[in-house]
Amino acid sequence: MMLARTFGCARVVFNDCLRLREEAHGAGEKISDTEVQRRVITLAKSTQERAWLGEVASVALVQACQDARRAYRNWFDSLSGKRKGRKVGHPRFRSRKDHRQSIRLTRNGFTLHGDRLYVAKVGDLRVRWSRALPSEPSSVTVIREADGRYYASFVVEVAATPLPVNTDDVGLDLGLTTLAVTSDGEMIANPRYLRSRERKLARAQRALCRKQKGSANRQKARVRVAVQHRKVREARADHQHKTALRLIRDNQAVYVEDLAVSGLARTRLAKSVHDAGWAALVRLLEEKAERYGRTVVKVGRWFPSSQVCSACGVKDGPKPLSVREWTCAACGTAHDRDVNAARNIRLEGRKVAAGQAETINGCGGTVRPGLALAGPSETATHRSVA
Repeated sequence: MMLARTFGCARVVFNDCLRLREEAHGAGEKISDTEVQRRVITLAKSTQERAWLGEVASVALVQACQDARRAYRNWFDSLSGKRKGRKVGHPRFRSRKDHRQSIRLTRNGFTLHGDRLYVAKVGDLRVRWSRALPSEPSSVTVIREADGRYYASFVVEVAATPLPVNTDDVGLDLGLTTLAVTSDGEMIANPRYLRSRERKLARAQRALCRKQKGSANRQKARVRVAVQHRKVREARADHQHKTALRLIRDNQAVYVEDLAVSGLARTRLAKSVHDAGWAALVRLLEEKAERYGRTVVKVGRWFPSSQVCSACGVKDGPKPLSVREWTCAACGTAHDRDVNAARNIRLEGRKVAAGQAETINGCGGTVRPGLALAGPSETATHRSVA
């Protein structure tokens, strides 16, 4: 199949780019991006070992070179501090044993004809659209997932569609027992999609371990495990999208804690933290807020939301997680721990939004987050390929 061959050629070119850059760095040679592309594609096609690169679309090979260049650039920018956020590691070689493969094509490498996607030197692929494209796509990534399904992800320009302005705002306290508790007292359930499928996953993985390596039955068992993981992933994403959209539609501003998810994921609660998907939920809130003209404000992770009385503002001290309800010693108000925390987050978030308070980052410095502004954004929309 030409699509599988294209996946393999793009992977080889990506690995050749990494290897060439490492060799040049070890020899003290400065090599340009143009020279890298000339050596691993143009010159490689004329050799006997890489002559088969000429059988696939050159646009996919060029984009593989660009991906390798970007991977190195992100690594260098992360080392120098130019790239913010978590540290980016050294680029890794792509493995042919990885069951997820992909290629990226720019506008001259694909064409759309109704329900057909033409890929250069591959041919027409029948597409089942999940939604209509809002604008002309600038690129497409064709992905083969581990469960055997194929997807086409298009990069399109999405115009901002601001919602009518309202005066409502809400604070969110994220948790594990409930996914989120709002300052209005609403409890958003945590479906625990991974936990609910643990027995089926365990059964499928035990069956996989019993199969002989390299056999057709082992391949079928591997796909069954991948299908279970896909169902968990898609169910969680669906719930997060619907929850985020509802919160953004109903409120002009949403206030959340800037949780250190990566740190919590190294504790004994790691599986539950990953299953809840806090980071993905906050990211979706920010994306939808930008599109619909809303605001998402992050409150510093060191703000003692569970220790302060939301009625009188008196700090009552830290409390163990087993304490779910408590009464303020100063004013006598009875509090639900999570609802009180959500109300405090809303109060602090209003101060941050007004510039009257500053959030504290993990290194102890003060950072005042900017408010999300409505505007056009470029997003990748997935389309199923049958």
